[in-house]
Amino acid sequence: MLIDHLNWRYATKKMNPDKSVPEDAIDAILDALRLAPTSSGLQPFEVLVVTDPAIRAELKDASYGQAQLVDASHVLVFAAWDDYTAERIDMVRDETGAGRGGVTDQIRAYYENLKSNYVGRGGDMNFEHAARQAYIALGVALAAAAEQRVDATPMEGFDPAAYDRILGLHDKGLKSVVVLPLGYRADAGDWLVDQPKVRRDPAILFSRVA
Repeated sequence: MLIDHLNWRYATKKMNPDKSVPEDAIDAILDALRLAPTSSGLQPFEVLVVTDPAIRAELKDASYGQAQLVDASHVLVFAAWDDYTAERIDMVRDETGAGRGGVTDQIRAYYENLKSNYVGRGGDMNFEHAARQAYIALGVALAAAAEQRVDATPMEGFDPAAYDRILGLHDKGLKSVVVLPLGYRADAGDWLVDQPKVRRDPAILFSRVA
């Protein structure tokens, strides 16, 4: 059950560098991530799957020395669009049409409305909106990793400008927003591994409005 998987997972602090996540598990995580909901179905981000040891070493330096960047076997970097443009929205429109038998008048009108709402309202606002969509996909990826019994550590503790430079994101119109190393927990050296999972009391966290 999903609850069992979520109780099993934790933000792994020490990963085993000698164990690599098999590609079928990575593919399952990426498939789930791809199916994550996003606003208007735009999926305004890309995910880089980094396995190159030299690049991961650079990313570690840009992540204040966090060892998961090199001890994990795969590092997912979620990079959001830096802005919404007519060309990007048209790209999604055409992909939608290709999957649904053609760009109908209804589909065309829908995406024209999106362009009128998003394009030109400001790059900062659009980037922040795109970044929030990436976080939705991050949440799905975390649940999918737990289902695969793959350890994962979501990270915001890194230098985005350095990541963007290392990965050449600026030239792609992308900005890094969150990072997810994937691997397997080490047998020793992780202070958090045996700690009880603590979450806020449901009576405090939830309110019912009836």
